[in-house]
Amino acid sequence: MMTINTLYELVRNSVEKFASKVAFSMYEGDDVTYAEVGRRIARVQEILTGAGLRAGDKVALLSSNMPNWGISYFAVTSAGMVAVPILPDFSDEELDMIIEHSEAKALLVSDKLFTKLSKQTIERLNVAVRTKNLGVISQRVRGEGSTGVPRPDDLAVIIYTSGTTSKPKGVMLTHAALCAQVDISASIFPVDGGDTFLSVLPLSHTYECSIGMIYPFSMGARVVYLDRPPTASALMPALRAIRPTVMLIVPLIIEKIYRHQVLAKFNSNSFWRTLYRIGFMRRYLHRVAGGKLMKLFGGRLRFLGIGGAKLDGGAEKFLLEARVPYAIGYGLTETAPLLAGAAPSMVRLGSTGPQAPGVELRLENVNPETRQGEIVARTPSAMVGYFKNPEATKEVFTADGWFRTGDLGELDKDGWLYIKGRLKNMIVGPGGENIYPEDIETVLNSHVCIADSIVTEQEGRLIALVHFNREEIESMIDDWREEWESKKEAWEAKTEQLKKEIMDFVNAKVNRFSRISEVVEEKEDFIKTPTHKIKRFLYNKNKNGQTPDQPAAGK
Repeated sequence: MMTINTLYELVRNSVEKFASKVAFSMYEGDDVTYAEVGRRIARVQEILTGAGLRAGDKVALLSSNMPNWGISYFAVTSAGMVAVPILPDFSDEELDMIIEHSEAKALLVSDKLFTKLSKQTIERLNVAVRTKNLGVISQRVRGEGSTGVPRPDDLAVIIYTSGTTSKPKGVMLTHAALCAQVDISASIFPVDGGDTFLSVLPLSHTYECSIGMIYPFSMGARVVYLDRPPTASALMPALRAIRPTVMLIVPLIIEKIYRHQVLAKFNSNSFWRTLYRIGFMRRYLHRVAGGKLMKLFGGRLRFLGIGGAKLDGGAEKFLLEARVPYAIGYGLTETAPLLAGAAPSMVRLGSTGPQAPGVELRLENVNPETRQGEIVARTPSAMVGYFKNPEATKEVFTADGWFRTGDLGELDKDGWLYIKGRLKNMIVGPGGENIYPEDIETVLNSHVCIADSIVTEQEGRLIALVHFNREEIESMIDDWREEWESKKEAWEAKTEQLKKEIMDFVNAKVNRFSRISEVVEEKEDFIKTPTHKIKRFLYNKNKNGQTPDQPAAGK
């Protein structure tokens, strides 16, 4: 096996080796062979150089998932230019700011997202290209540019992780860093030309891009894209038709299936509830449910990768007992992403597996009592730094050059990693105890009536802010069929009763100092980052009881 160190080599190798195989497909749409990928790459490069772009120039990529996303990404990076893949979920202002900050000279964009950009942004670009058909939307500059063959240490991409702060953080990754992910992935879980990936996460996420696109492309596998959000009603027919062997998801997708299909059924009456409490019966019921779930997934699934956030313990126990071939990976955009992971045959409840092959992990500032410390990593896939932000770059590297993840973890005697939460989210209890809001939120979110939650500390007490799952509660009070006024009273009476129930529910399951003192209902959805993590700083009250940066409505 030859070692590939640049995306230029990777693309050339795959296009030649797998020419007649299908590389990318659209669900219910067209198939694109590896040879056709090569031809389209040449077309995109022609457009870019015809607009005066040269190796080293930045090209923004703002598009929904489709075969031409990967083609655009490979066209830019294999020309020695720098791709700037942008999350579609950023606000309009953030998109303009990121494109400007990245110094992008060209843009590859899908139709719907194009309308989110300001006229000034479009007018500053040499050229804008439609990802749907690779046609030119607008071209301001005509010139003779040129491509270059990138070296392993050349910059390949800049990925913006946040647009919320005054200084955006653009993660700079080299060709070598991205190519190292192929070797890391292959040594954890090998794939080949017989594999079919179903892609449901945005390709602008490093996780989906590195492991769900670059990796299968390097191995001659096929990736199928959905043209709609992965709701249950959209996923089911697609899974039946595509019958994927590999799928990468975020916990939310599997937690929803577990909550609505598995838990709801086993909580539906006292007969099932009683059975479900008996260990061996629960395991048996899980196995039966797992068999049905695997059928729903098309019956060929070999690998269900889960990453991006903490997986609910109940949902994970179900996957394990149901014998679903799942594995939890851990990593960050800054590490392209994988730092730890294990094959499905090796999973352990609550762990992300050991350090990935080729990666070294250690803990710093370990608390002797909890044995937890900050996870720091040495990996061939570490970023070179944040684009034009040396202060932030300096903060995240140790004196000996290891990357600080900002996550708290603990390693067991076999070197298996357990993530405890974000360092900056940790709350110090009145007796100096370390309290991890994420652990309490996992328990809260496992309650059938809660859609989302966040735990904050106010005057030494832990408060749970919860956003209720309205449909679930409304189905409980549907029997109250009088005027709306009484429906409202019914709702209020029910939520008051629920708050007490939830407190008892949580406090029975967490350690003494993680018990909550109050449950407060958040009527609106929590405000989230583009990667769907709640913006905690908006909800953490400071000492005078003021909430910092209260979000303006509609923000």
